[in-house]
Amino acid sequence: MLLRLAYLTVTNAFAALRLLPMGDRDKDVKILALRHQITVLERQLSADTRVRFAPEDRAFLAALLTSLPREVLRRLRLLIQPDTVLRWHRDLTRRRHAHTCRPKRRGRPPTVRSIRALILRLIRENPGWGLSAGAR
Repeated sequence: MLLRLAYLTVTNAFAALRLLPMGDRDKDVKILALRHQITVLERQLSADTRVRFAPEDRAFLAALLTSLPREVLRRLRLLIQPDTVLRWHRDLTRRRHAHTCRPKRRGRPPTVRSIRALILRLIRENPGWGLSAGAR
């Protein structure tokens, strides 16, 4: 998936370079998004009738289209709903955030040796610890 996403990014970057002289940023983003959707449709022409976006296609479109205002997204003729694009972007950021915040080790972190030695010493020095008042 990463290799495919890198390929899509590079090819679409070259497409963006061709559009730079036009100057209108929203127009450039629209054209790139529409071109990418056409390539997805051409890949699936012989497949079933429902268009299915691969994860790298979702990532590319989400990253590309979330920079546009919602009103502009609603005016675009997309194969997907603008809310779907925004959901894909939320999923991407949530997945990235969950990956970076994942703890390195599972469970409780180990207790420092000095604290452990202190607790064991206190237990030895106080044999009545943990007993109720009636059991003493």
